[in-house]
Amino acid sequence: MQFVQLLISGISQGCIYGLIALGFVLIYKATETVSFAQGELMMLGAFCGLALMTVLGFPFWVAVLASIAAMGCFGVVLERAVIRPILGQPAFSIVMLTIGIGYVLRGLVTMIPNIGTDTHTLPVPYKDLSFRLGALVLNAEQLVVIGATGVLCVLLFAMFRYSKLGIAMQAASQNQLAAYYMGIPVQRLNGLAWGLAAAVAAVAGLLLAPITFVHANMGFIGLKAFPAAVVGGFGSLPGAIVGGLVIGIVESLSGFYLPDGFKDTAAYIVVLIMLMVKPNGLFGEKLRKKV
Repeated sequence: MQFVQLLISGISQGCIYGLIALGFVLIYKATETVSFAQGELMMLGAFCGLALMTVLGFPFWVAVLASIAAMGCFGVVLERAVIRPILGQPAFSIVMLTIGIGYVLRGLVTMIPNIGTDTHTLPVPYKDLSFRLGALVLNAEQLVVIGATGVLCVLLFAMFRYSKLGIAMQAASQNQLAAYYMGIPVQRLNGLAWGLAAAVAAVAGLLLAPITFVHANMGFIGLKAFPAAVVGGFGSLPGAIVGGLVIGIVESLSGFYLPDGFKDTAAYIVVLIMLMVKPNGLFGEKLRKKV
């Protein structure tokens, strides 16, 4: 029963990693760029929800939907104002720019008086609720994380499978030049990809906040989500979720069964093993170049 309890905890944490990894994959598929600002976008979404609930007095569900929409718009504006002018430059320049964006966002939040430097509790209606199944105790926070991740995955699958926007984004991710010649607005889709990644990050932040509280440094969890994207395969959306689950479960089990310190390094040990055994990840595609 202890193992099952740890497994559920790992799945819950892995869902958070998977959602942040989804942002990595969405941006990479759209622009072939790795964004290291995903953790800070998650943090910003959590603070946005906190402000709407505590300062403006929005009801919980209204604040959640408004935060997701606001972060989606923020992602579109961020891509248009900061990322798009530097596209075409070496990949290293864009990566460094996203790292800088993360530091700027964290610094701006920290500068807010009486808010940025404190730790806050997100007032959610399911806080501290739990359910008992025999000897198994299920926390409502963990169940909400798992359920919301499942619903979001279904919505994203339906969008990419059945909507014209999703099909166009898939076409652009396969070959941007060919998609452009076929009349697909590639630049607009890149902005939408950043907006979608920011919205997913906001969902992750709002789900994580009741578990770890809201603070300016909560974005550092993005460093654990990056290995999840690598394990699942950097070009695969399902792989991002699966990779997050793998990292979360390994981290939960190693933190209990192995000596102190293994929990913090477990994610990177898994990445090293994966790169040695299957460099493209669990769901990654094999790329070949004809010369």
